[in-house]
Amino acid sequence: MISGKDATNLSPQRRNVGFVFQHYAAFKHLSVFRNVAFGLEIRKRPKGEIRKRVMELLELVHLESFADRYPAQLSGGQRQRMALARALAVEPEVLLLDEPFGALDAQVRKELRTWLRRLHDEVHVITVFVTHDQEEAIEVADTIVVLADGQVKQVGSPAEVYDTPADPFVMRFLGPVTELDGHLVRPHDIEIDTGPLEGGIPATVTRVVRLGFEVRVELLINEQEAWAQVTRGTVQSLDLHPGQDVHARPSPAARPLALSTP
Repeated sequence: MISGKDATNLSPQRRNVGFVFQHYAAFKHLSVFRNVAFGLEIRKRPKGEIRKRVMELLELVHLESFADRYPAQLSGGQRQRMALARALAVEPEVLLLDEPFGALDAQVRKELRTWLRRLHDEVHVITVFVTHDQEEAIEVADTIVVLADGQVKQVGSPAEVYDTPADPFVMRFLGPVTELDGHLVRPHDIEIDTGPLEGGIPATVTRVVRLGFEVRVELLINEQEAWAQVTRGTVQSLDLHPGQDVHARPSPAARPLALSTP
């Protein structure tokens, strides 16, 4: 259903849907300009209208100076921006993106999803974005639909599905988790202290990994591996090191999720 109309049996040309593939699927023998213009040309729009629309879109996706180049002369990120311009050229009612950044390296992905969010806010096209990257979904989306085994597990805003997951699958899918006393907890919601903690569980530090400002503290709790994410200040003040005995517990603001229900 698109805008209240059943589009199942409409021909592709009449569905008014834009589509971007994981692999950009450009016409290699056509220039960037002609690739973006393709959908308008097969709809036999006037040449003046096509040129105006294509140049507007190339400017929108920051490729106006690449109009005469060919896809092989573009980087992966530039090719996907071209593919988005091509999908938007026919002014679709819905834009479908099938893991559009999946073949790109991590830094380019991060840059493109920030750019895509800004683009969406400019063109206001309803967009369905398929991704297995939870960080990508949380950063780009207004609404997240979590799917597993063909079933909808949860629908909600990024904050809702991250902070109040419907079940352990959703919690694990939308970010790192660690098991603590039969509950799943976000690693950044775990408190560690070298002294007794009310409600704390005895643990042993097995490894301390510094990741910029954040530090990953790997723990052994009842012969099970767990980990907590803390600041460098916490590590320094507690002098955390492998072999050290500590206590761990969920912070007061945490929302632990039971692994099983009675």
